[in-house]
Amino acid sequence: MSYSLSAACCWIILAAILAAIPSNDNHWRRAYFLMALGLPIVVWVYVNDGLMWGLAVTAAAASIFRWPLRYLWSWFLRHVKTRAE
Repeated sequence: MSYSLSAACCWIILAAILAAIPSNDNHWRRAYFLMALGLPIVVWVYVNDGLMWGLAVTAAAASIFRWPLRYLWSWFLRHVKTRAE
């Protein structure tokens, strides 16, 4: 296993541990930290291991960030609808 895939696996384990710890702000600070840490790791996986592994890590990251992605998608749709009117 390459170093980039090992880092991605460690990142996923860290995300699971951070999600298990109670939080007052619904885990948003931890999500921002994981996003800042995860983006370079995902790029590293794409560069070192190719498209298929990169897509697999991207899918894993998307499953971890499902709520922030839903908020981003609804925000995007609201802004597209207001500009269309």
